[in-house]
Amino acid sequence: MKKNSSDAAQWTKNLIETFIETSTENTLADGSGEKAWTDFLAGFASGADPIFEDYKVHVGEFHWTPEEIFNKTFPQQTARAEELTVISYILPQSPATRKDNRQMTNRPAQRWARVRIYGENFNTELHRHLVSSFMDAGIQAVAPTLTQDWKRTVSPKFGYASYWSQRHAAYAAGLGTFGLCDGLITTAGKAMRAGSVVVRMQIEPTPRPYEHHREYCLFYAKGECGECINRCPVGALSEQGHDKVKCKKFLREVTAPYVKENFGFDGYGCGLCQTGVPCEAGIPG
Repeated sequence: MKKNSSDAAQWTKNLIETFIETSTENTLADGSGEKAWTDFLAGFASGADPIFEDYKVHVGEFHWTPEEIFNKTFPQQTARAEELTVISYILPQSPATRKDNRQMTNRPAQRWARVRIYGENFNTELHRHLVSSFMDAGIQAVAPTLTQDWKRTVSPKFGYASYWSQRHAAYAAGLGTFGLCDGLITTAGKAMRAGSVVVRMQIEPTPRPYEHHREYCLFYAKGECGECINRCPVGALSEQGHDKVKCKKFLREVTAPYVKENFGFDGYGCGLCQTGVPCEAGIPG
């Protein structure tokens, strides 16, 4: 298949939109028929964008460039960085999910917990759908976080990290900047999940409409707000940033048993710092 850049971008967006609309995996799994996701954002970054080398400096040497993970996946048909495109997408939380979680103070709403588990299951299937669709069209593709070599690790500067970060891919693709709680603030807000694939195709990169990686956060940009600090039930947020250890401990030791006992499925979640804040559903003024 041969497509020009604009056609390829639109074809990719159509793949995502159709899968959101038709996949039986897009569910809260509560018998209501309600979908976990109803909308999306998409952006594109060149595999040769210097920002991916910057990540190796700022996040850690372990963080893959698009070229590294692509050639690890296709060692017999290696590609140059400029041949590759990173496709990034955002799945914004629905208004109903945001509303439910906004009303919570120390535990996740049931909708939020269901989206964290069943909505993320759909996100995994969306990754696979994109890869298989490109491969069927004769275009090599890989979802970095689904490869056997992807794993979580520790960044010397930032603690918990991984070999490929969905939010960093989204930042590179012009979709948003980071907030005080480490969430990515997008035009659809901070309450979201993200995904990305690397394809052997040149698609026009999405311009990054920001100059700083924290530009959309009112706390960093203007020295005001900090509402997410007040939303955290365990003090994992402060003016110094995000304590990932406290955050993870709360998720695993508190919200997991809470979800099991109250909602009847194995899961976890929180998201309180992503709701009830000015950046919940958009870029704050």
